[in-house]
Amino acid sequence: MLDRFRLWPWPEILILLIAAALRFAALDVKPPHFDEGVNGWFADRITETGFYDYDPTNYHGPLHMYAVFAAQKLLGRDISALRLPSVLASLICVWLMLRFGRFIGPTAARWAAAAMAVSPACVFYGRYSIHESELLAFLLITTWGVLELWHHGSRRGLFAVVAGLTGMILTKETYFIHAGCLALAIPTLWLWQKLVPSRPALPVAPRLWKARDLLGAVAVGAVLIVAFYSGFFLNWHGVTGLWETYAAWFKTGVEANGHAKTDCQLGPVNYYWLKLMALYEWPALLGVLACFRLLGPTPGAIRYLAIAGAGALVAYSIIPYKTPWLILVLLWPFFFTFGALMQEFARYVWVPMLGAAAVTGSMMKSIQLNFRNFDNPREPYVYVQTFAEIRRLTDPLLERARRDPNTYNLRGAFILGSYYPLPWMLGDFHNIGYHKDTAWPPDLNLDFIAAEVDKADRVEAALREPYYRVPFRLRDAQADCVAWFRVSVFRDQFPGPTVVGPAATPAP
Repeated sequence: MLDRFRLWPWPEILILLIAAALRFAALDVKPPHFDEGVNGWFADRITETGFYDYDPTNYHGPLHMYAVFAAQKLLGRDISALRLPSVLASLICVWLMLRFGRFIGPTAARWAAAAMAVSPACVFYGRYSIHESELLAFLLITTWGVLELWHHGSRRGLFAVVAGLTGMILTKETYFIHAGCLALAIPTLWLWQKLVPSRPALPVAPRLWKARDLLGAVAVGAVLIVAFYSGFFLNWHGVTGLWETYAAWFKTGVEANGHAKTDCQLGPVNYYWLKLMALYEWPALLGVLACFRLLGPTPGAIRYLAIAGAGALVAYSIIPYKTPWLILVLLWPFFFTFGALMQEFARYVWVPMLGAAAVTGSMMKSIQLNFRNFDNPREPYVYVQTFAEIRRLTDPLLERARRDPNTYNLRGAFILGSYYPLPWMLGDFHNIGYHKDTAWPPDLNLDFIAAEVDKADRVEAALREPYYRVPFRLRDAQADCVAWFRVSVFRDQFPGPTVVGPAATPAP
């Protein structure tokens, strides 16, 4: 028994335990992001309609919405349930990195997995209810399948490629960039090997799968794609969104829509992703530098990963539309090249010491970002993030609702230029109106109100009785906000805030 215990892969277990701790700890400490609120709202609509009404202008596939819907059905409408699918996908990504030891060596794979386990991006966005972690998981499955076919020609390699591509199609429209990079890396590697052969040389393994295996796998993948996009056969027009989405997506990608990072433009080159690596992702940055080593005679598998990764990095650098969470699908090949560098030069003590310092520094940065600076807009990864101050608006409502379910029937209005994630956070409240500047509610005789500070005078002039006035901020680049709570309803929850409105007197 003791001998069997000693044979357990303890380095891998430790890596996975660290990854899990960073992803699950205090999962609700960060308020929902704007996009999380949108995704949660979409999942709530599935409860109402019975299916996800895929919109090709939303640029994201249906799989994540159904995963969030399932998590909320099992665990309730809670921030941890909202984020659980992404957290699990992020943890699976670390496990998948370890599986590449079959092709690049266990030491290289463990270094790569350790870098991903503590990566500020992989942890921070792995704790977001967005699509990127799932896209990364399916991308890793596809790549593993490609290498498995090359090295062993097995049926499971074929099934992994088809399953990974199916998952990417179900997750996000950018799958074609990554599939294209994986495909183009094959002839690129072949041409480079004509000039500088890989060492050791590795011929393509004989095919061990049959045509019926391919047809069966593709058929299952096609059925899954049609089922999800058609709302499980309740919304057939969703299937046409598979190709209609690209008319909208190419417009977004070309025009940037406010997400261009022009401050990182240096002539024709945009170094935004390298800048993020320099700030946060030190193992990946070492991995980028390690790619130059791969120009010489080196193993073919790691060369292939580097070529595919470099292709994706160039593609995303050219596309003007840039949001920081996209780096999640760019880092992983450079974690592998980082690991390969550590493996090759392990005999030089200073090399693994440098690698350990990079991983440790990355972990410290990750802890600081995820548990202290999660809503600090000075952090480049903190992007359109909701401030913790939103709880000044939501906590009085949610705390009261926990004591008295009739609170869900209170009447309220939010007059905000941008109000997500509030429709999901307060989705159980039945009588909240969400209004833009040009469409105010006809009557402000309500139990609670929120508006941007420049509308405060107009709101307070319309109040008919005393209200508690509570300032808060929703997100960076949006004006400060104010919430008002009717004194007669919320008296026991506000011992001291300012009271405004007719016949207002200081709170006792």
